[in-house]
Amino acid sequence: MDVAIPCQVKPHPVTGIANGKLAIWLFLASEVMLFGALFSSYILLRTNAETWPRGHDILSVPLATLNTAVLITSSVTMVMAWAQLMMGNFSKGRKYLAVTLSLACVFLVVKFFEYKDKFHHYQVWFNTPTMVAGHEVTTITGHIEEKTDDFIKFLPDPPKGHKAEAGHHEPIKIETSQIKRLSNYGPWHSNFFAVYFTMTGLHGLHVIGGIIVIGYLLGPGAKLWHRDRQFYINRIENTGLYWHFVDLVWIFLFPCLYLI
Repeated sequence: MDVAIPCQVKPHPVTGIANGKLAIWLFLASEVMLFGALFSSYILLRTNAETWPRGHDILSVPLATLNTAVLITSSVTMVMAWAQLMMGNFSKGRKYLAVTLSLACVFLVVKFFEYKDKFHHYQVWFNTPTMVAGHEVTTITGHIEEKTDDFIKFLPDPPKGHKAEAGHHEPIKIETSQIKRLSNYGPWHSNFFAVYFTMTGLHGLHVIGGIIVIGYLLGPGAKLWHRDRQFYINRIENTGLYWHFVDLVWIFLFPCLYLI
């Protein structure tokens, strides 16, 4: 015997909203506390640090801008999917869901290439000031071309704001005895990158969660449309609330990490 669960679609007489929407709002409240704690930690670390790098000097602002546009567009297509379903247009609603899913995947692909670059980009600290391309430096950044126990062949980055010049676009040989520390731009590199990978990585996991839910509603879960149309639309709306939150978190991450 089937027992109907009350207030799945219709507003609950006490809360004034359906149970599913109440649940997603409570979940999002806990997410606000989670990311609020992370943003607070970021502020405390930054304000108490003697030095803090500028995000636009070491992160890819163009890629982050592209990802911002991708997520904002995906929020629009999510709303369009819900609107088409409300009007009874199932095929168009699914198309907008498919676009939302595709844009979410594009976001992760762009983030993968951004992460990959950081793990292949190194900083070298020297034991004593060393001449590199005619300049005395204590540290340089770039990419490793070859690495042995005795030396590394290192391709230095050109000076910030300058095009590659002679001596900057050719590898240099650095003896291992000259190196005080060698580290790529992973989370262990500095507090900045620890914060960067923690916050963007956690956000990426939320994007993956959204992909799984949207993919289910687009695929096997779409059968619910034919059994209980309003219940299916309700699930799309709740998923949309979650997806807009994911978008909103990125809108805060983008300026905090990349621009200031």
